[in-house]
Amino acid sequence: MANTIRQRIIDYLRPVSEGLRIADVRIGLGYTSVRLNNGNAGLAWTAKNDSGSCTYEAKAGTLAGSTATEILELLASDKDALGRSVGLATANALVAGLPHSESTMGDVLDIAGVRAEDHVAMVGFFGPLLPKLKKIGCKLDIIELKTDKPDTMSPDEGWATLAVCNVAIITATSIVTNTIDGLLAGLGKPRAVIILGPSSIMCPPIFAGTPVTHIAGAWVRDAAAVEKIVSEGGGTMILKKYADFETICL
Repeated sequence: MANTIRQRIIDYLRPVSEGLRIADVRIGLGYTSVRLNNGNAGLAWTAKNDSGSCTYEAKAGTLAGSTATEILELLASDKDALGRSVGLATANALVAGLPHSESTMGDVLDIAGVRAEDHVAMVGFFGPLLPKLKKIGCKLDIIELKTDKPDTMSPDEGWATLAVCNVAIITATSIVTNTIDGLLAGLGKPRAVIILGPSSIMCPPIFAGTPVTHIAGAWVRDAAAVEKIVSEGGGTMILKKYADFETICL
């Protein structure tokens, strides 16, 4: 796992995690939240996991109270998908305690300067972006695991598109699914690469030397409200009431 995005996250944040503990963990249907004992909280997409039993996370009941370092290290697991979700949410909670890089609120497509002449490859189905992209009039290819969604192509079909697009919008859930490194490696020479979604690690040094040009993620503003929404199965549009969605230009 050397020099993967996951390993970079762990290596960069391990020193930050020292002395901190996990105060609260929620593994919701859509998102997972982690709050540290310093009050900072982070989010990550909840990985899908067919456990074969009524227990989905073997460490349930012991996560809260653990050291932040121990739970951050779950991001390295190749077998425990839910553990990776908890590990990434922990990483995002740790980043929340660092000095924030300069960021911009507003439409990420405007910030990235998407134009009619662009060829956009979207990895993951971001429905709220579609009306704006259609209005812009750019060529759009959507690469999605669930090919039952309209006008999408499978990941196998999408490699050729990644190689020729000049704007890539990549879901941050790819960090949890262990696919982000392959996706970045499959790009040609795009002028803009956006990592998008509440799972995004808002930490520019993690992406140094990669094609990534924009990180569009979320800072949790109200941890208690976010935890309640996560526990009750809420998703991005509801979370936006209690988190600040911003974009960092690298």
